[in-house]
Amino acid sequence: MKAETSIPLFAPGAHRTNARRALLGMAAASLLAGACLPARAQDAAASYPTKMIRIVVPNPPGGTSDVLGRLLAKELGEMFKQPVIVENKAGGNGHIGAAFVAKSAPDGYNLLLLDMSVLTIGPSVVPQLSYNPEKDLVPIAIPAYSPHLLVVRKDLPVKTIDELAAYAKKSGKPVSFGTPLASISQLAGILLAQDRGFAFNVIGYKGGSQALADLAGGQIDSAMASVVATNALVQGGKVNAIAVTSAKPFAATPGVPTVASQIPDFVTGSWQGLLAPGNTPPAVLDKLQAAVQHVVAQPGFAKRLQELGSEPSPMTRQQISQWMHTETQRWGKVVKDNNIKAE
Repeated sequence: MKAETSIPLFAPGAHRTNARRALLGMAAASLLAGACLPARAQDAAASYPTKMIRIVVPNPPGGTSDVLGRLLAKELGEMFKQPVIVENKAGGNGHIGAAFVAKSAPDGYNLLLLDMSVLTIGPSVVPQLSYNPEKDLVPIAIPAYSPHLLVVRKDLPVKTIDELAAYAKKSGKPVSFGTPLASISQLAGILLAQDRGFAFNVIGYKGGSQALADLAGGQIDSAMASVVATNALVQGGKVNAIAVTSAKPFAATPGVPTVASQIPDFVTGSWQGLLAPGNTPPAVLDKLQAAVQHVVAQPGFAKRLQELGSEPSPMTRQQISQWMHTETQRWGKVVKDNNIKAE
């Protein structure tokens, strides 16, 4: 009986040629399949959106993010010819809603609208976050920015930051400062006081509106909150504004000097950011960014923002990402240096 002979895979002859052809065919099929993936993604981006878009606001109804979200949802829905709804997912100082979007499918149908300080301060004051704001979320735009307004009770005998500092040093007791704890307003107040050589007596509140109500009632000396939250009290003569934290004079607060005019580069406030889950296709992000830019450029929308005490930010997606990183480092240092703890 003739012995059976095995032929090596790459032996000379037909078997070698056929094996090579088979391997090349498999490689070509693999490359073709891989090429189809970005093509499908491009097709999905080109037709986006084809269904309802949800904007998650991680706060209760009625706040700045909620009001802005509903204004945006109406305009975007009309542009996209698809329903755009706002869903409030409050809790965890904003992190419950933010984590929900961060863990959602990266397809552009679950978006997040919030005060960006939740994301830039969160990693420092909540070390066990279930998501990474810089990796698991990607910015689209900042449709509204409202700087902080430093306000004092009506009968406090100060009109400037320097007068406030002098009063704090001479009065014999610290100036009380009402603020939600571990918030952007608390950290901004700490930085300002440290630069002027005094310390606030921080009075913690669960919300900024409660602090402002006590300030208007004369129960505390000072507070720092967004122009959106404070300007009605200023206009109504309930409190006095002594400085605004925008980089340049702010349209909604005429005549109020900037902190930056006395403390270079001191810019803080409420940046209302619209974000998507990380790995959302760039083409979808481009479409969303262009849509938001179109909306905020409309005269009616711009007028409404100014009435609220806000204005849109011109930052691109890449600039927002870099800004997020810089702000996270900046506030992380303030938190560490002052041993700030979340409630």
